[in-house]
Amino acid sequence: MARIVGVEIPSNKKVHIALRYLYGIGPTRAMEICKNTGVDPDKRVKELTEDEISKIASFIQQNYKVEGELRTEVMRNIKRLMDIGCYRGLRHKLGLPVRGQRTRSNARTRKGPRPSRIKKKGK
Repeated sequence: MARIVGVEIPSNKKVHIALRYLYGIGPTRAMEICKNTGVDPDKRVKELTEDEISKIASFIQQNYKVEGELRTEVMRNIKRLMDIGCYRGLRHKLGLPVRGQRTRSNARTRKGPRPSRIKKKGK
């Protein structure tokens, strides 16, 4: 398995698929990385040379925020919203949907499971 930016990427997958295992890299960026580094996207990771792997790793580190750096930036942005007390920050704080979804019904992912109701015996 090749190691890029501290993450083991699977060696039996094609390069453009394996790069998606990095947080912050999706299909478009994976293809862009392959194009800019000159690596064939349909090549398997186990077929890559050390030079190609290092070329991909250095390109990613120079041009994109990925993994821990990106996660901390996202967390910092959410914390900033909560600190300034804006509507989105309050929704994050309360654990409710942030982007305007309805909460009267649904929204179970953000709100969590329904509180269990105490059932009366004999009914």
